[in-house]
Amino acid sequence: MDKILFNRMEFWGYHGVFPEENKLGQRFYVDLELSCDLSYAGRSDTLNDTVNYAHVYTTTKQVVEDERYALIEAIAERIATRLLTEHARIVEVLVRVVKPDPPIPGHYQSVAVEIKRERT
Repeated sequence: MDKILFNRMEFWGYHGVFPEENKLGQRFYVDLELSCDLSYAGRSDTLNDTVNYAHVYTTTKQVVEDERYALIEAIAERIATRLLTEHARIVEVLVRVVKPDPPIPGHYQSVAVEIKRERT
C-alpha cells in the first residue's frame, strides 16, 4: 500500500487533565501516515486522484486547536475518525500525537500515543 506522510505538524491546544493545561495551553505535534492507492495520481498528475494535503492539515488543525480533550488518546482517535470519514481514498491511518514537556513528575522530553485505524 502506498503512503502519504505528514511529519511533525505543530499546533497549540488546550488539552489535559490538569486545570493549568486547559487554561494555558501547550504545543502538540502530530505525525500522520495515510495508506492509500496513489497509482491513479501518479499516472494522472491530478489533485482529484489523491488526498488533498491541505484538507488533511486543516482537519488535523481543527481537532487539535478547536476541540478540547483530557487525553491525547482522544485527540488521536478523533483525527483518525475524521480522516477516514472525510477521505474515501484513505484505507488506513496511523496517527501519532506528541505532548512535549508533560506536567508529570520525572524527566521527560515528551509523551506520545500512536494509533492505527483502518476503514471498515
